[in-house]
Amino acid sequence: MSDGTIRKLKGGNLDLDLIPNSLVAWEQDQCPWNQVDKSTTHKCAIKNVSMCDYFEGIEAPDIVLCSFPKTE
Repeated sequence: MSDGTIRKLKGGNLDLDLIPNSLVAWEQDQCPWNQVDKSTTHKCAIKNVSMCDYFEGIEAPDIVLCSFPKTE
């Protein structure tokens, strides 16, 4: 269950990750789950593999909708 807050994170790329990369030319927010875990392992979605529990969709042109953290 979400706490009702949907974050709008800029800069999702085709792999739908929010792991800033100096090689991309666009502004990119960081995944809040990665920030808490101090990691770069969490991704919003990986095609044909998995989808993050907090992923709530996308908004044009490159906004990832994220409900991290969810509360029970």
